[in-house]
Amino acid sequence: MAFFISIIAGAFTSTLTMPYDVHLASHVSPHTANYAIIVAGGSGTRMQAAVPKQFLLLNGLPVLMHTLLAFHNSNSQPKLIVVLPEAFHEYWQQLCAEHSFNVTHQLVGGGPTRFHSVKSGLKLVPDDALVAVHDAVRPLVSAQTIEAAYQQAARQGAVVVAVKSRDSIRQVKAAHTQSLLRDEIYLVQTPQTFKADLLKRAYECTYQESFTDDASVAELAGHAIHIVEGSYQNFKITFPEDIAIAELLINKKPHV
Repeated sequence: MAFFISIIAGAFTSTLTMPYDVHLASHVSPHTANYAIIVAGGSGTRMQAAVPKQFLLLNGLPVLMHTLLAFHNSNSQPKLIVVLPEAFHEYWQQLCAEHSFNVTHQLVGGGPTRFHSVKSGLKLVPDDALVAVHDAVRPLVSAQTIEAAYQQAARQGAVVVAVKSRDSIRQVKAAHTQSLLRDEIYLVQTPQTFKADLLKRAYECTYQESFTDDASVAELAGHAIHIVEGSYQNFKITFPEDIAIAELLINKKPHV
């Protein structure tokens, strides 16, 4: 399911920011630690797989490991927190041993919804940090995107990565449909990055079914959400064919 933001006067406050040069990453809030909460609560139902999709092999490594490596190898060097249902903790530890995966991360139990899982991860994040929240099954996020998000969160407080819609958009209400202006529609991805004290205060609210992501929680608390231009390659692995597409894109990347 793709979430979208419609930038319409009076309905949504947003600033679109193009990614910064990756060499500027060293200028990101040098006094503030970076954290990343990797939310890995998917069940894999739509993948028709025996294990959740975050554990499926992608070029020989579980998807979740690719995601952790993307953040670990970025110049932002965030401290990593993996939120995973407790029933899979032992299995994940077995996978780490099997693949000699030694990227340092903290493992915490998830909750019944994404909201509760993120709230659990936030308990490990200090108030004066920057925190990115990222889907475990978006393994192709680039270092440039990660770093741009941290940079803008340091300046603006609440940032989502998003891309313009390539398709025409229609809104369905009961038996009626209405065309929306494509140029005003952005498809929201992750990471969604915040000043930690801002996000932690926002998450003190009671859960609502209308919460689709972290930005919707922060927005309810009265914070403007800003946009960093993302990449169409930063897609969410949802269906079986997505693994093949991701492998193709990984194999096209230059190897140093």
